Amino acid sequence: MQTPAQPNIIAQLLPMVIIFGIFYFLVIRPERKKQKDHQLLLAGIKKNDEVVTASGIHGTVVIVKDKTVVLRLDENCRVEFDKEAVLTIVKKAE
Repeated sequence: MQTPAQPNIIAQLLPMVIIFGIFYFLVIRPERKKQKDHQLLLAGIKKNDEVVTASGIHGTVVIVKDKTVVLRLDENCRVEFDKEAVLTIVKKAE
């Protein structure tokens, strides 16, 4: 009576490693790069920058604090937002 041949463990794990590698390069790596770029953008916010928040509000930075920014939306309207809410800088201060 013969014993059944043991399957090769490398042959079993190779498809999983390939799938993880594809997942890493298509999903994880680009997302990390995007987060890093956003952190650099937030670190570079200065007074008089024109920004757009995640909710679509356009404003001009008046005060930059550690975790928040105060935006001027109109002549007499100032609103404080978390820095994380700033999505893009439309126009940099000169």
